[in-house]
Amino acid sequence: MSEGILVVAQRRDLRRRLFDVFDQAGCRHIHCARDAQHAAILLEGRQPLDLVVAVLGDDASQARHCAEQLHALKACDGVRLLAVLDEEAILQPAQLPGDIAGWLPAAQIETELLALWKQPSPAVAPATPAPPAGAAEKALALLARIFASSGGSATRDATARLLFDEMALDYFAVWPLRKDGGEFHVPLLQLWSGAEPAWPALESQELLQRVLDGEVVLYGDDAQQRAPEDALLPLLELSGFVGLPLLDERRVVLGAMLAGTRRGFDGMAIVEPLLRCAAARFAQGLELGLTREQGRAEGLIDALTGLPNRLLFGDRLESILREAVRNGECFAVLFVDLDHFKAINDTYGHAAGDQVLQEVTRRLRGSVRASDTVARYAGDEFTVVLRHIVKNDDVHKVAEKILQVVAEPLVLEDGTRLELGVSIGVSFFPDDAPDAETLLKHADEAMYAAKREGRNTWRIYEVSPEYAREHGMALRSRLRHALGNGELRLVYQPQVDTHSEDIVGMEALLRWEHPELGPVSPAVFVPLAEETGLIVPIGEWVLRTACRQAHEWEQRYGLRLRLGVNLSALQLMEPKLPATVFRALQETGLDPALLELEVTESISIKAAPNLVENLQALHRMGCGIAIDDFGTGAASLDYLRKLPADRIKVDQSFVRNIGVDPDDEAIVRATIEMAHRLKRTVVAEGVETEAHLAFLREHACDELQGYLFCRPLPVVSFERLLSERQQLLGLAADATA
Repeated sequence: MSEGILVVAQRRDLRRRLFDVFDQAGCRHIHCARDAQHAAILLEGRQPLDLVVAVLGDDASQARHCAEQLHALKACDGVRLLAVLDEEAILQPAQLPGDIAGWLPAAQIETELLALWKQPSPAVAPATPAPPAGAAEKALALLARIFASSGGSATRDATARLLFDEMALDYFAVWPLRKDGGEFHVPLLQLWSGAEPAWPALESQELLQRVLDGEVVLYGDDAQQRAPEDALLPLLELSGFVGLPLLDERRVVLGAMLAGTRRGFDGMAIVEPLLRCAAARFAQGLELGLTREQGRAEGLIDALTGLPNRLLFGDRLESILREAVRNGECFAVLFVDLDHFKAINDTYGHAAGDQVLQEVTRRLRGSVRASDTVARYAGDEFTVVLRHIVKNDDVHKVAEKILQVVAEPLVLEDGTRLELGVSIGVSFFPDDAPDAETLLKHADEAMYAAKREGRNTWRIYEVSPEYAREHGMALRSRLRHALGNGELRLVYQPQVDTHSEDIVGMEALLRWEHPELGPVSPAVFVPLAEETGLIVPIGEWVLRTACRQAHEWEQRYGLRLRLGVNLSALQLMEPKLPATVFRALQETGLDPALLELEVTESISIKAAPNLVENLQALHRMGCGIAIDDFGTGAASLDYLRKLPADRIKVDQSFVRNIGVDPDDEAIVRATIEMAHRLKRTVVAEGVETEAHLAFLREHACDELQGYLFCRPLPVVSFERLLSERQQLLGLAADATA
């Protein structure tokens, strides 16, 4: 049996969410399929997999249908299936498909999928009396419903009633540990199946006192014999009794949760973990309530959102930093700013603005872990600390998730439908700064970089243009040695066919990893390289390296992928440019038809001698020519008329505003139509959402490039992508042969 996980989901965004959860947990061999037929192609010829299949459907009947199809596959025979149902309604246990071991709502993927996945199968549970058939499935369903609660008082009471009814309890109570003059307060909630008895004095409830002292009490069916001094047990005739202390994250007792039944508990292997999870949820609610009360008393909690305010956030950030220094850990700071919030306030009023802030708060909280911190920094600005970071890519995924959940439509109380967006800046400790103030400053700078690039996106802190101006001489000096010191590298971003979503090309992108400053933005170092003339040798290195890599992939995978390489203004004015490109193609063996040279529209045709001649020579050589950043310059039509362009790349600033700005949508539509009339193909850059994809498909854009499909990848990761593609195509061909 080989290890693996198969994710089956029709919607791409949900496949990505499921994949990310398993990937972050360190799972290997995660296979993603659109449906059972796609899964059959992926698994063709494999041995049966030791895997959990995550089945996504709109409802239980779809999940059952998909499960039946998967069971027909040899590789999925006998594996445990988990259903992730994209529905709001709460299912009753009888509605669950019998061959699915457990389920949870799609909204709980990030928070509860791993717990559900790791739940041991009843067949491999410890040697205890076997629970009744279906008990594990019922417990998992109940667990999912418990964790769907948010911790408020109404949800707290509903959760207690849910436990009481579903587990057929006769007694259930939650006691907070608060003393007033030496006496405990009344229970937070208390449920009893019979008439209200005369409750015994607190001091005579021995088991309650023991649990409040931190002891765990687990009596399956002999509670009265094992605790004869307790006054509550004989009064309620309880045979089974469970008492669990409610602990905060520092393991301090906040209270007690008690559950009892007259008939006794069957299958403690199921009952105990279920009640422990419920106790953790009640403890979390108690801790949150205590923290909020304390915060409000000290003026540290924002009254509108209930989040830590700027003062409390600063204190927490300092504490997190000290802990990270002590433990040698990494963490990230995110600065999150609502896009166009002033317009919402001005158009719909401050009450609507308050509703937006409260909803964004809810969505931010739902996007991070319980150990992370979300705060309202000021006005429409939020800050987030993501703790215990193992790899930076984990933070990238959280930033993308925040963009996704915030972008979901919001309906105001008066029925007005709003489309929201945020700009996010990210900085890392200790890479970007050693202190809290500078970390925040760098995250803020990165956030403004995201706004400059069109909003509704995220950016990691890089050396800013302001820093470059202040330290220009030092950066220029370092850049002279960057190539020789191996500080420059190439990453590759796929370009895909709009309809098939198959990879048809890639763009080579230059990166500079400064040994002290970390990643330096191309917007900073490329102008410096042009000022010093270093762009010419650096550009030649990029060209040779990218061509060599593309030829190697062509030979290894048999793929004729188009390679896009950017040319700077200085390179385009070099009389020897055609000879340089010819030499690079000969040395590397790459077919000229696979090389596409990109020229940015901001370069003036009149001010750049040799530009037209060089591009015509390259075109005669067999190379493709693409106009990059189309629509941002002042001479778009002149470029199309005078240059031998095969392809037009629509600038990402227009694409990212699809669904937001009607004017930018009109520009994209007009560009596609004009290019097609002139027999040019069109590539849209910056495609990040399903809305972008739907719009571009509707208007017949030829190819797409952006984070919706793939971020720029280093060589190793891009090779893995090509290998998986080749494998999938080969299996599909075998299946249709």
